[in-house]
Amino acid sequence: MINSKTTFRGYRRENGRVGVRNHVIILPVDDLSNAASEAVANNIKGTMAIPHPYGRLQFGADLDLHFRTLIGAGSNPNVAAVVVIGIEEEWTKRVVDGIARTGKPVTGFGIELHGDHDTIMRASKAAKEYMQWASELKREECAINELWVSCKCGESDTTSGIGSNPTVGNAFDKLEPLGVTLVFGETTEITGGEQIVAARCATEEVRDRFMFMFNRYQEVIERNKTNDLMDSQPTKGNIAGGLTTIEEKALGNIQKIGRKCKVIGVLDKAESPTAPGLWFMDSSSAAAEMVTLLAAAGFVVHLFPTGQGNVIGNPILPVIKLTANPRTARTMSEHIDLDVSGLMQRQKNMDQCGDELLETMLRTCNGRLTAAEALGHREFVLTRLYESA
Repeated sequence: MINSKTTFRGYRRENGRVGVRNHVIILPVDDLSNAASEAVANNIKGTMAIPHPYGRLQFGADLDLHFRTLIGAGSNPNVAAVVVIGIEEEWTKRVVDGIARTGKPVTGFGIELHGDHDTIMRASKAAKEYMQWASELKREECAINELWVSCKCGESDTTSGIGSNPTVGNAFDKLEPLGVTLVFGETTEITGGEQIVAARCATEEVRDRFMFMFNRYQEVIERNKTNDLMDSQPTKGNIAGGLTTIEEKALGNIQKIGRKCKVIGVLDKAESPTAPGLWFMDSSSAAAEMVTLLAAAGFVVHLFPTGQGNVIGNPILPVIKLTANPRTARTMSEHIDLDVSGLMQRQKNMDQCGDELLETMLRTCNGRLTAAEALGHREFVLTRLYESA
């Protein structure tokens, strides 16, 4: 049973935060820098490139989010050191300076006036030094309240809202009193259940901020002349799994926040929380997009309940997938870290499954690879607010 004396073995970073992985990442600022970044990762074994398709001619809030996500990803406690590569020196420096504020080792390289060959050579030298340095870092005993845990579900079905999602909620109810920092989100997928979340907000100020975020999303729907969400919410997989309306999906989705936790704050996309407790982050419900935002916000381990089955991983944030659907546990077993289908067959109760999830989480924090990590799933998808200039 988890309690205030529970510990895990993590990597303490320069700013005091604790990570559960020790990555050296090669981070491209823009799509033009992907090839050079991947070449460096190929040269220096053990490093990891994180390619993405964006970063040119963005502006305003979209550009701010782009930088916040990249800087947040590099600043995540699961990252030991970062090599940043960009086509332009100025934007590269902006990312480097943002990551450097954490005290983390970081170096940037611009491709303009150098070309790929010279950039790859110089960046490879820096990456080699970082990789050898990081290889000697040691895990240390860390208190449970130093952990940041995120959640998001995917490919939900009728078993999600009564099985795997409440299992996450049970775990959250046990983590929150211990001072753990928690987060949920998926603004689109609480449609029809938003008043339940609003009622769980700790203060009127938090409630107003939450409703602002929810209503902002609703305005996007109205502005694009979409009368409902049936083109994408629920998804075809959700419908095949028995969820016929977004309201049904929302009521199951909300089970992830447990029965006791209060929402103490509201975050915009990729923003970091400032205190322990349960937070709401405004975000897309697209799995890879939201998990990327959570990694950028600084969360170090992720709980991902699924019904029909999902394969998602993330290069920085280990994703623990659980299911209460016995068919999914059988047909997609290589992707599932925890089978809680015993709930559906009355072989286990919710407390038992919640404890099993916490045990799996602690094993992951102590170094056990998730199914997604073992299979090489590194989905890193940036959220866009609007088209580029």
